Amino acid sequence: NRGGNSYIVDQFRKEGLSIGKDTHIFSNIITSEPYLISIGSNCTISTEVCFLTHDASIGLFLDRKIKSDICGQISVGDNCFIGNRAIILYGVSIPDNTIVAAGSVVTKSIDNPGCIVGGNPAKIIGKVETFLEKNQEYFLSLHGLSAEERKRVILSSNKLIKR
Repeated sequence: NRGGNSYIVDQFRKEGLSIGKDTHIFSNIITSEPYLISIGSNCTISTEVCFLTHDASIGLFLDRKIKSDICGQISVGDNCFIGNRAIILYGVSIPDNTIVAAGSVVTKSIDNPGCIVGGNPAKIIGKVETFLEKNQEYFLSLHGLSAEERKRVILSSNKLIKR
């Protein structure tokens, strides 16, 4: 399946990213240092997520021939979800079982597995366990369905969240 997610993940692996099994990536991870990114197993990287492995701003203030960049690894543990348009900065580690909320900017490593982080800069805003308990009545089974099947299930459901 050339258009499938396993093809995309395999391409990222060929570029040098370390990616565990059963991980789904829906972002175009563009970096000049793919070998600095490690993503665990059973993760989902949503759309438009940005991994920043380096920062060249210091070159403006220092002699670029002596000091030009700051670089750091990015590590995402197992069973993590990184939401749409999240930005993960160099030097950051995200532990197992973590949700990074959409639009978050993760500037520092997270110490507590099983938490939800969000905001700019990202901070702990909840626990995955509490989120799952609170939203249990809204769960749908859409994995592996075609777009038309997904639409049918969603529109026939009485489980849509109303805020």
